[in-house]
Parts: sequence; C-alpha cells; structure tokens
Amino acid sequence: MADIVDIAVGAGSFSTLVTAVQAAGLVETLKSPGPFTVFAPNDDAFAKLPPGTITTLVQNIPQLTRILKYHVVPGKLTKADLANLGTVTSVEGSTININCADGFEVKNATVLAADIDADNGVIHVIDTVILMG
Repeated sequence: MADIVDIAVGAGSFSTLVTAVQAAGLVETLKSPGPFTVFAPNDDAFAKLPPGTITTLVQNIPQLTRILKYHVVPGKLTKADLANLGTVTSVEGSTININCADGFEVKNATVLAADIDADNGVIHVIDTVILMG
C-alpha cells in the first residue's frame, strides 16, 4: 500500500490538489503516520472554482493552507464511521457536516469514491472544493 500523497499522485486525477499541497508545504504532514481522513477534491472540483482562484490561493499560502487543512480530519474515518458521527472537526478547526442519508455528502460536496485505503489513513474523493463558513 502507499501513503495518502503517493495515492493522490498515482491516481492522476489530483494534480491540482497535489500542486496545492506542495505549495502549502503539507507533503511531509500527509506522508506522516497520521492517521488522517482526507476529503480530496479531484481536478474537476478545482476546475469549478471561479477563474483565478487557484492562482490567488497559491500566492496566499496561509489561506491555501487553511483551505487544505479544512479537507483533513484527524483519524481514519470510513464512510460508516462518518455516517455515525454526522459532523467532524477538521485539522483547520472548523466543523464539517456529513450527510449519508441520501448518498454520501461532505458539506456541499458529493463523495465520488469512498474509503480509499492508505497506509496512513483514508481518502474520500469529492466533486467540489469545500470552503469554510
């Protein structure tokens, strides 16, 4: 098996996320033992952001880091775990609502692939970049 970063790199559909994680200096964190639960926006999710947003974020590392940390939860939480919890607190410190009543949603994002196992946690692929607030 591989860690969260290696899985994201190998998948080929997370190039924007990988670039953002590198720009924010979070690669080592996400390669550490964790465990972590990562709500990973795919490239299509980043493409839905308004034009220029990604460039602006890469130029504002503290804001980029905050948004990326909002997509990470301490611990290894499967879909079943998340369904039982209903809400989780991100590494960034904000609460994220989970809805498994009709499909699997994380805040305003739909989970496209759940429970991708990694050496140091689990990845849930989402179709939208989740923003705080």
